[in-house]
Amino acid sequence: MRIRIDLAYDGTDFSGWARQPGLRTVEEELARALGTVLRTGTPSLTVGGRTDAGVHARGSVAHVDVDEQVWRSVPGRSDRPPGEALTARLRGVLPPDIVVRRTAAVSEAFDARFSALRRRYTYRLCDRAPELDPLRRRDTVVVRRTLDEASMDRAASTLVGLHDFAAFCRPREGATTVRTLLGYRWERQPDGVLVGTVEADAFCHSMVRALVGAVVAVGEGRRAPTWPADVLAARRRDPGVQVMPAHGLCLEEIVYPGTDAELGERAVDSRAIRILPRERGDDRVS
Repeated sequence: MRIRIDLAYDGTDFSGWARQPGLRTVEEELARALGTVLRTGTPSLTVGGRTDAGVHARGSVAHVDVDEQVWRSVPGRSDRPPGEALTARLRGVLPPDIVVRRTAAVSEAFDARFSALRRRYTYRLCDRAPELDPLRRRDTVVVRRTLDEASMDRAASTLVGLHDFAAFCRPREGATTVRTLLGYRWERQPDGVLVGTVEADAFCHSMVRALVGAVVAVGEGRRAPTWPADVLAARRRDPGVQVMPAHGLCLEEIVYPGTDAELGERAVDSRAIRILPRERGDDRVS
């Protein structure tokens, strides 16, 4: 059976999501807890968003495959449904910086990674250091210069759409850097903190933090609002783009289709190599 796991975590003391020998990771902690509760050994997990070291998550989603009898035995002698029982039992063995909000049996068509329609991140910046809430120091980045949020928002809007984001990604062999940026905006909150919201069908490695760094240069007045779009068009890493610190970033939400048929179709589409329409010679994108 396939089990969906909705979870949140404070990424401060983790070396990212993915298991790494000798390092504390979210995947390792969650897999170990599942193995303890299910009495199956450490299972393999698939996640919808592989966060880097120090990055947080409020709306992460993973899945794990377990034997049906194992799933049905989770409640033990209680009359709770297996999902409710597993969520409660995980709470008893997980460290306090990981919270499993919900577990539920889902169709095999569901894939936490490839079935996702879009992912939404936020990034928090404080340009008024004396006003920073010290209780938010683990999820808010302080910058020295005052930022012009209107200029940042205008610059961010020029990056929205289907593009090759090679200029904002760390390349991986055999992986495409073509993505659809569905939305990118900046606004100042009542407490003075600037919050950037970035939403895309998927992200490549370090993409969000580089997108933030590009518009911070605009907000500081060091670059024109057109500069991030110029960097994007060049399709190569620009040393002027600072990859911002990890702790300001949080995975807020992963959205999935509502039916099994749509889940399966989306998983197939996501596995296809994406290229830009002009590179195919037509208007389609794969």
